[in-house]
Amino acid sequence: MTAITEDLSYPIGRFTPQPPSAGLRRRAVADIGALPGHLATAVLGLNEAQLDTPYRPGGWTVRQVVHHVADSHLNAFIRLKLALTEERPTIAAYDEKKFAALADVRLPVAVSLELVRSLHARWLAIYGTMTDDDWQRTFVHPEYPDPLTLDWQVQMYGWHSRHHVAHITALRAREGW
Repeated sequence: MTAITEDLSYPIGRFTPQPPSAGLRRRAVADIGALPGHLATAVLGLNEAQLDTPYRPGGWTVRQVVHHVADSHLNAFIRLKLALTEERPTIAAYDEKKFAALADVRLPVAVSLELVRSLHARWLAIYGTMTDDDWQRTFVHPEYPDPLTLDWQVQMYGWHSRHHVAHITALRAREGW
């Protein structure tokens, strides 16, 4: 086993952006498109106690991970729309740890699974119409020194989609669920 697969925080490794290409973009869009099904499959059959089990010591529960994906991807979708409709918009950062502690994370995971399914349908509809120039559009994130392109964002959220599903599937494998 490599160190990456042993690392419970980053079971697929940390995000490392690559030089943009049409092929890489297609793979990232495919990962984003596959997330709703992969996430639903990852939690299929888990009971309440399992959903409330942290994926690593000190980490979020499976339930919090599912709700986090919905929160994060909602923010990413809005950032995409802002970047496509405004010139270099400055987006708002948010505290994902505080989001993960709010009351809505105690809801059934089905609520966020349905949200992610619907959101990703809309997200893919926009991706399907983007031109090469659109992928170069930028937004300003207050936590990054330089503006970020939509090419960077699609890579990030392709990775993010696989990253959080791997948290759940790795936990299931370790626990024999």
